[in-house]
Amino acid sequence: MKRVFLASDNIVSPLGFTTADNYMAVKEGKTGIALHDNSFLSGDPFYASMLDRLPAFEGDAGYTRFERMCIVSIQNALSGASVMLSDKDTIFILSTTKGNISLLTDKPVTPEMRSCLALHSTAKKIGAYFNSANRPLVISNACISGVLAVLLAERLLKAGNYKHAVITGADELSHFILSGFQSLHAVSGKPCKPFDKKRDGITLGEGAATMILTIDEVLAEGSKKIVIGDGASTNDANHISGPSRTGAELGCAVSETLKQNHLRPEEISFISAHGTATVYNDEMESKAFELAGLTDVPLHSLKGHFGHTLGAAGVIESLITIYSLRDGTVLPSMNYDEYGVSGKVNVSRAEANSGKRYALKTASGFGGCNASIVYSSIN
Repeated sequence: MKRVFLASDNIVSPLGFTTADNYMAVKEGKTGIALHDNSFLSGDPFYASMLDRLPAFEGDAGYTRFERMCIVSIQNALSGASVMLSDKDTIFILSTTKGNISLLTDKPVTPEMRSCLALHSTAKKIGAYFNSANRPLVISNACISGVLAVLLAERLLKAGNYKHAVITGADELSHFILSGFQSLHAVSGKPCKPFDKKRDGITLGEGAATMILTIDEVLAEGSKKIVIGDGASTNDANHISGPSRTGAELGCAVSETLKQNHLRPEEISFISAHGTATVYNDEMESKAFELAGLTDVPLHSLKGHFGHTLGAAGVIESLITIYSLRDGTVLPSMNYDEYGVSGKVNVSRAEANSGKRYALKTASGFGGCNASIVYSSIN
């Protein structure tokens, strides 16, 4: 059976422009979340994790801010791997929820605008910058997009369709996105508090992240190689924006993921949960993990560091999960003070050491979608 390895990676966020910088910032308890007074995005001040600048690159004037975020991340990741998008054995997968949607804020809708807004056109333009030999694939399935993109790449590589995959997850904060969540009364008036009793909503964020996967073990990154395990996705079909009230469907995805990877709950080092800090999401997740028998496994959310980065979240958080797994570290859940969910879970309060080889990453999103995947480290 073929195995899929991590060959290279990158995160572009307010905490840094490399994965290593982002991981160290998280370990040091730093956050990209700050109070912003930006009338272009909102009539009132709001908390968010926002990029104040992007590195320049050749020809960057011809690209939107969203596209530049993606290109900067891909460039950095490619510089650390012997993989090229111009190779017919390499597939490019873009994970995003809204892509160039910010263009609607102050520009008229024209045929050219419609083309820029189409996610397949955006992916093709980004791929063309790197002379991509294959038509890019787009995964846009609410907030599980990043995890689904990794799952799709893993399956395509195992099936022999390609030898390498370049996965980029990205979203930028826009008036459209912020006002949408505000209309649902889902945005917190302070930095988010996942799984906490006083949680009252999300904090939005923006960023881009890239994972380069390969079936060539020689190209595997690091002294501790990372294997991309199997995973599963489900849909609870509960509500257009509200998750399941029982957690059974995410629990099913998690149980199936453990089964596919031949793992017992006690073999999992930690869970990197979706943890949006909304009342219903965290409650649902806690019930799901209890149903899957993971009550004793340490759990954290990374939203307190990055905010909710939508289509980028699954990729950014996967990479922090992978670096933490390689480091033998279980990270605390930022801004967590008091237990606030009915399901029995072990929310991580402080950094701890772990000698276990496996970590579980989950995601949930609008429309009742859920996904989970396992990462493992080998010497």
